[in-house]
Amino acid sequence: MIVAPSAPASTAATPSFHRPGRGLAIWWIVAGALGGIVAFLLYLEYIGQLTGGTPLISCSISPIVTCGPNLLSPGGNLLGFSNAIIGIMLFFGPVYAGVSALAAAGGLRTWFWRVYAIFIAGAFVFVHVLAYRSVFEYGSLCPWCMVIWLVTIPLFWTVLGWTLVDGVWGSAAGVRRIGVAVLSWLPLVVVLDYLVIAVAAQVRLDVIGSLI
Repeated sequence: MIVAPSAPASTAATPSFHRPGRGLAIWWIVAGALGGIVAFLLYLEYIGQLTGGTPLISCSISPIVTCGPNLLSPGGNLLGFSNAIIGIMLFFGPVYAGVSALAAAGGLRTWFWRVYAIFIAGAFVFVHVLAYRSVFEYGSLCPWCMVIWLVTIPLFWTVLGWTLVDGVWGSAAGVRRIGVAVLSWLPLVVVLDYLVIAVAAQVRLDVIGSLI
């Protein structure tokens, strides 16, 4: 009796797909849209600083809480043009991720979410570098920049927590536990992040005193 050979087992790994919850996806869309709008207002302020024109909404509140020193500094023009242009373009990322998550019923591949998480992590580091330079080098706080910080910080922590919990970075129990901890303590983590920047700014610049 001749036995037909069995079909060889596929050695290719089955691609994994992930999909965040609807609430998380909507938050990413809102955060990306808000960040993009504020980045556009920041760009208008930048143009006003260069031309002496009046911006749509001025962000000069006090000698310390003002956009001018930051916008015209080397750090505010990192690639030779205003960082606001980078923000206008890159805040499409969270909007795209959120819309894609809502539209793709079966979820999106792991590599997409890893790229997205790395992209958001880069933005998180970038805003902290800018915050440090604003406080310790330029001696001023840009209101529109601070709104972008306020958006980017929780955006990072939500993306980090979800990707760890959902197995985007692997299925190890320890990785998932870290993600659960991040999401469980999310409000506190975000507030502490804000407080570190706020306390440093107050101690260094006396922001409250400048507003009185």
